[in-house]
Amino acid sequence: QVQFVESGGGLVQPGGSLRLSCAASGSILSIWTMAWYRQAPGRQRELIASLTRSGSSYYVNSVKGRFFISRDNAKNTVSLQMNNLNPDDTAAYFCNGSPPGPSWGQGTQVTVSS
Repeated sequence: QVQFVESGGGLVQPGGSLRLSCAASGSILSIWTMAWYRQAPGRQRELIASLTRSGSSYYVNSVKGRFFISRDNAKNTVSLQMNNLNPDDTAAYFCNGSPPGPSWGQGTQVTVSS
C-alpha cells in the first residue's frame, strides 16, 4: 500500500499563499488520479482538487482559480499551490488517490487568520 506524507501547512493571513507537498512511499504511476482532500473541524473530508495521469484536472468550485494541483510521477510527489487564501480554507489537508486508498497520512494543517 502506498502511504502519503503531507507537508507545507501553516498559519497564513487572508490573501496569502501556501504550497503543500505530498510525498508517496511508492510509485504513483499506478494511481490514475491523485487528489487533495481537506477536512475542517466538524465537517466531512472533501475532495477539493484532482489530477489524472493524463493531465486532466478537477477543482471544487470553492477553490477554482485559486488552487492548482500538480504531480511529479518521477519523484512520486503531488503538490497543491494555494493562492488568495481565506478563513474558509482553514482545514487539515490530505492527499490520496481518487477514489482514495485505505491508508491516509497525518495531513498538514492550514490555518488562515489575521
